[in-house]
Amino acid sequence: MEIKNAKFLKSSSDNKGCPTPDKPEFAFIGRSNVGKSSLINMLCNQKDLAKTSSKPGKTQLINHFIIDDKWYLVDLPGYGYAKTSKTNLDKFEALISNYITKRKNLICVFILIDSRLELQPIDGEFMVWCTEHEIPFCLAFTKTDKLGKNQWASNFAKYKKRLMDYWGEVPQTFETSAEKRQGKEAILNYIEENMQYFIPPPKGAKSDNDED
Repeated sequence: MEIKNAKFLKSSSDNKGCPTPDKPEFAFIGRSNVGKSSLINMLCNQKDLAKTSSKPGKTQLINHFIIDDKWYLVDLPGYGYAKTSKTNLDKFEALISNYITKRKNLICVFILIDSRLELQPIDGEFMVWCTEHEIPFCLAFTKTDKLGKNQWASNFAKYKKRLMDYWGEVPQTFETSAEKRQGKEAILNYIEENMQYFIPPPKGAKSDNDED
C-alpha cells in the first residue's frame, strides 16, 4: 500500500470528540521522544503532518489523520515523561485507557520502542496491560539506523528473550528508521492486510461519540 492522501482531521480530549467510528483505525503510541511523529510523517510521505518537537510530551490529545479517505491513523499521547505533573500523567493515562478499550473501530495499536535501549519497564507494563485487555498490538522499533547491524542483532536478541518471558512468543515486530525510510512498506502492507477485519457499524448504532 502507498499513501496518496493524508491530512490532519481533528484533535480530541476524549472519546466523545473522536470522529465517527466508520472506518478502520490504527493507533501509534510510545514513550515520549521515541520518534513517533517522525515515523508517522515518513509513513504518510509528509514532513510536517504530525508535529515533531524537541520537547518531550508535546502530544497531549488524541490526534486523528484521515488516510486516502479509507482509514484513520491516530497519534496518541506519549507515556512515561517524568517532568509531566502527576495530574497530567493521570489525565493522560485515563485518556489513553478509555480510547484504547472503548474505541470500537480500533484494529491495532503500534507500540513504538527505541531500538537503542533495553526494554524499559513502562513499555513492558503497557504491553501486559494491552494483553490483559485483549488489545491487538505490534511493536515498531525506531531509530534502527543509529545502530550497527551487530548491535541491533544483539539488542533484538535481548528483546526477544524478555518478550518470550512475558508471552512465550514474540509479537509482530517491525524495524524502522524515519531517516532511512525503513519499515514503511512492511507497516503499510500490515495495515492494508488487517483493514479487512473492520466491521462497519450498523446504521443507527450508538457510536463512541454518543457514550454517556
